[in-house]
Amino acid sequence: MKMINIKKLALCLCLLGTLAVSACNTTEGAGKDIEAAGDTIKDAAHDNKNY
Repeated sequence: MKMINIKKLALCLCLLGTLAVSACNTTEGAGKDIEAAGDTIKDAAHDNKNY
């Protein structure tokens, strides 16, 4: 009985580790997208200055 619980715990830890690694990649990609959008807005504001 105890061995089954250890196997379940090990499986859960592996799944959580996999999710954590994939979340880091997703967050990095979102950060790059937001940065690109900010650069576009900055460039548009610079191009439309009236002074």
